[in-house]
Amino acid sequence: MDKNKAIVVFSGGQDSTTCLFWALKKFDSVEAVTFAYGQRHASEIEAAKEIAKDLDVKHHILDMSLLNQLAPSALTRDEEITEKEGELPSTFVPGRNLMFLSFASVLAHQTGAKHIVTGVCETDFSGYPDCRDAFVKSLNVSVNLSMDKDFVFHTPLMWLDKKETWELADQLDRFDYVRNQTITCYNGIKGDGCGECPSCKLRLKGMNEYLAEKEEIR
Repeated sequence: MDKNKAIVVFSGGQDSTTCLFWALKKFDSVEAVTFAYGQRHASEIEAAKEIAKDLDVKHHILDMSLLNQLAPSALTRDEEITEKEGELPSTFVPGRNLMFLSFASVLAHQTGAKHIVTGVCETDFSGYPDCRDAFVKSLNVSVNLSMDKDFVFHTPLMWLDKKETWELADQLDRFDYVRNQTITCYNGIKGDGCGECPSCKLRLKGMNEYLAEKEEIR
């Protein structure tokens, strides 16, 4: 097992791209894995391909279409995106991070990587239970027991809000790249997106807060 090699769970969005840049700074060898699970917009996978190619990162794309069959949601169907108080958003895909991190760990086993990096976050996580720190730590233990390995799961964004995630991208000298080349929009629009979906609103709010704070410091 290579102690300086990492697998990054990579969607081509703001968070996972920031994590990819973080991993490239921290580890000697980095590979990215993207899961095709029938997400609403193929543009997400295309963005991930383009970024990985641009950064010269070995990129794996794994078929996870079974997840679409088992756990339909507004992220995998042409359905209205809704958020109701006291309920999980319609974009929640049950088991998604459970499967992604598990299969990323299998890939790490095959490629000899010790580290698995994911952009999940408990601060701006829309209530998704599989983005919580307790879940990630629990799965890390379970995966290690299942394969008799000592993988280390990393969550660089776990305690950051979107403003602080933009700050991290800037600290990595990749603010403009993340802003212009990633897709976070539920409508599949690159960069600042549609500006109307919940994901875009959260992203733009965090960015504007960070830019305003940065201007004040100047």
